[in-house]
Amino acid sequence: MVDIEVLKTQFLDTEFDRTEFQIKTADLVTVANASGETRPQFTDPDHADFQAAPAFLGSLSSGRHLPIDFPSMGGIPMDGGKAVTCLLPVRPEVPMTGKSHIHEIYDKQGRSGRMIFIVVRHEVFDQDDVHLASIDSRLVIREKSV
Repeated sequence: MVDIEVLKTQFLDTEFDRTEFQIKTADLVTVANASGETRPQFTDPDHADFQAAPAFLGSLSSGRHLPIDFPSMGGIPMDGGKAVTCLLPVRPEVPMTGKSHIHEIYDKQGRSGRMIFIVVRHEVFDQDDVHLASIDSRLVIREKSV
């Protein structure tokens, strides 16, 4: 059985990956239109406040999902969903940096046994290191029954 408190002590709030990227205008328009977005600030590059829609930001992630030395949990991993928090507009064609860390680890007891939840936060910063957005990805692992 995995000790959640030990994992928290070893891994919480420690950056484990950093990614440099730049979003293309055309990609923002394509994703906004494909997701049914109709507001011009997300679909029209000529709009004065053109920016990435939250649906696009949800697709951003680092190259690594967990720290390289994170222990194998056994069990069955599942995608537990994403949550996007927009702090400032994310503009296209601007160099940005994504920084990833484990934000939260907790467990719950369910009918099928213990479930472990790992929340990886990917924070997006512009070239001046201004925090623009956070994307939380939740990984759910159902422990194998013994």
